[in-house]
Amino acid sequence: MAPGLGRRTLSFLGGRCYPRAMTAHKIENIRNFSIVAHIDHGKSTLADRLIQETGTVAARDMVEQVLDSMDIERERGITIKAQTVRLNYKAKDGKDYVLNLMDTPGHVDFAYEVSRSLKACEGSLLVVDASQGVEAQTLANVYQAIDAGHEIVPVLNKIDLPAAEPDRIKEQIEEVIGLDASGAVLISAKTGIGIPDVLEAIVTRLPPPNGDEKAPLKALLVDSWYDAYLGVVVLVRIFDGTLKKGQKIKMMAADAHYEVDKIGVFRPKMQDVASLGPGEVGFITAQIKQVADTRVGDTITDDKKPTAEALPGFKPAQPVVFCGLFPVDAADFEDLRAAIGKLRLNDASFSYEMETSAALGFGFRCGFLGLLHLEIIQERLQREFDLDLIATAPSVIYKISMTNGDEIELHNPADMPDVVKIEEINEPWIRATILTPDDYLGSVLKLCQDRRGVQVDLNYVGKRAMAVYDLPLNEVVFDFYDRLKSISKGYASFDYQITDYRAGDLVKLSILVNAEPVDALSMLVHRTRADSRGRAMCEKLKELIPPHMFQVPIQAAIGGKIIARETVRAFRKDVTAKCYGGDVSRKRKLLEKQKEGKKKMRQFGRVEIPQEAFIAALKMEE
Repeated sequence: MAPGLGRRTLSFLGGRCYPRAMTAHKIENIRNFSIVAHIDHGKSTLADRLIQETGTVAARDMVEQVLDSMDIERERGITIKAQTVRLNYKAKDGKDYVLNLMDTPGHVDFAYEVSRSLKACEGSLLVVDASQGVEAQTLANVYQAIDAGHEIVPVLNKIDLPAAEPDRIKEQIEEVIGLDASGAVLISAKTGIGIPDVLEAIVTRLPPPNGDEKAPLKALLVDSWYDAYLGVVVLVRIFDGTLKKGQKIKMMAADAHYEVDKIGVFRPKMQDVASLGPGEVGFITAQIKQVADTRVGDTITDDKKPTAEALPGFKPAQPVVFCGLFPVDAADFEDLRAAIGKLRLNDASFSYEMETSAALGFGFRCGFLGLLHLEIIQERLQREFDLDLIATAPSVIYKISMTNGDEIELHNPADMPDVVKIEEINEPWIRATILTPDDYLGSVLKLCQDRRGVQVDLNYVGKRAMAVYDLPLNEVVFDFYDRLKSISKGYASFDYQITDYRAGDLVKLSILVNAEPVDALSMLVHRTRADSRGRAMCEKLKELIPPHMFQVPIQAAIGGKIIARETVRAFRKDVTAKCYGGDVSRKRKLLEKQKEGKKKMRQFGRVEIPQEAFIAALKMEE
């Protein structure tokens, strides 16, 4: 009998045996669920324990954060990519269940990953730290799950900590979120306490998926990524019909046609199966060479018997922060183009278009969901593709109303039109929710006021204050999150969503080095903050630009008005050293000659701004 067509292989762990790698499953015995929580509340650790408890990974192969496959995730201790794994579980009622688990990120910059995972599931485990309680991202992620129509099971983690207060946190969940927490499962993901109760709650309290095996194939393209050996790998969730090896398929939005040559599931390593039926989650490869054909959210159907209507798909991600990425060596431009294309396939919330800069040459203008997202993409390009990059100052999208009635979007401050043609500049504003211990509330409110924030609400959630502020996004993208963590000693949590565009008194701040504008450092700032930002940038660059053979002036300007200046002093060669005596006019003559030479050098010499200077200037502390 062919493997996967009825025969089961068995896995043993701790004296218990579990069925592995079956293909034909009753739909009522399938559960698709996500784990949602705030950062560091224990999502990945709970996923590890569920994998261990169900014997999916042998004890000798078990590592911490087994689903976090990237080195950068392990180093930072955060989940960046949503990961999926199939678990087989024999419940107390004697039935064999298939559990498709999706571990999701917790950080605000990766909210798009969360929303995509939720679309492929019917239920969620809401993990809340039993000592810290409900945080900003707990609220954001659980509301996404409620919007996706999920059944939610509250799970209180870290009950083994001395500071744990499960009863108080249950009340908090009911007050703040409005969920019934009386049946919350109490666990310690680190020690394994309560893990069997979580598995029972999944099969008894979460609903099975719906689907018709006899209907035409209808599958959701949840994610895709590039594999050096397999080409493009596509993660799918089947809603109707069956997906088999050798089947001719069609991507409905891209109108691309392929033949499936490999089909399988993650356990968490790839494992081949013969087919996937309704409600199941797995992967396919089909010798896909065109990266653009695998659009996240597309519907996959049978080529000969297509489904009548496509699935609603995903709402496209809206980038909020833009930044230019340029190779340090211009010869690496084509490598950068290929690397960005492959990374875009794996991260649908990342967008890019080509641009040129007078100072930096050819590069790409890239859109991100936040500064951490920008940092991660830059680091992945450097690590995975061995590229040296320079990133320009991050900026947001401005809407500019022109005097002739036109409205344009401005992504790059260097492209700002002439001020006399501008009627008004509108900038994006966000609604920020900040939860902080009472001790740090004063500092947090001052930070928001300094960033032109407008207070909307201030109340208490248990022992912590919840401040709701309207803030300009421009003031948040630079270092707001770092400053917030710093002044609250890491205890404050922060979540935001873009609300609207408002008119602002904004000016373009240009940085000139040796009288030449450096477009990579130009930025739009509020008029009241332009002087301080310009002075700080000039002082920073003075420390970072090495001395040349001539004086290098560094200036900050608004239009034609210079608002700040610093000077990098020249190397001083002692040209009078060879004069042992004689008239003073001899020395003066040599010094005048040196002065003329330096003047000529400054006129024609180029100032080299090292890459570290760009990076350090852009990470400028206030």
